[in-house]
Amino acid sequence: MMKGRRRGADLEAALLEAAWTELTERGYSGLTMEGVANRAGTSRPVLARRWNDKAELAIAAIRQQMAKHPMAVADRGDLRTELLEYLELASTRAKGIAAVFTLFSSEYFQDTSSTPQDLRTALLAGGKETLRALLDRAVERGEILEQNLAPPVDTLLGVLFRHHVLMTFSPPPEALRTAWVDRIFLPLVKDHKESRNSDE
Repeated sequence: MMKGRRRGADLEAALLEAAWTELTERGYSGLTMEGVANRAGTSRPVLARRWNDKAELAIAAIRQQMAKHPMAVADRGDLRTELLEYLELASTRAKGIAAVFTLFSSEYFQDTSSTPQDLRTALLAGGKETLRALLDRAVERGEILEQNLAPPVDTLLGVLFRHHVLMTFSPPPEALRTAWVDRIFLPLVKDHKESRNSDE
């Protein structure tokens, strides 16, 4: 139950916390606008003024939780260091937001007439792709070549990460993340001519 009279951003944050709790306890299939309103100590019309349906409410609740685990990676001057840090942050976020995977159900996609890619786009709306920013920074430093980032290489690490989480419902262990970076990704994006010269 919400205590006191809340308005604006405070009220919305409290409603989203209530929605998050309902989502984690009941999953997407058990999430209802009425249940969230009851938990928040308010009425359904209060929620309806902000979100059209439970799909919108669920997305908003998960995005609020994602915001608690920012993915910003400072310029470390070394792409490998930054990629490993990025994957560590992503793993921390995945641990704290396991409920997101309950959305990958037939009911959610029927409700929204959408695809998993649409869901990812909704969750990331308004945010910048952290991984792409890291790669652009490495190109500017001259550490990797822009032409080596042609699709699907540029999104490879993100794809590997999401696949592991969706298949196991858990973040990848550190050893696996390191192997992705050292054995798969960096060999694809480094200057191959430079690598050959260094071996001579």
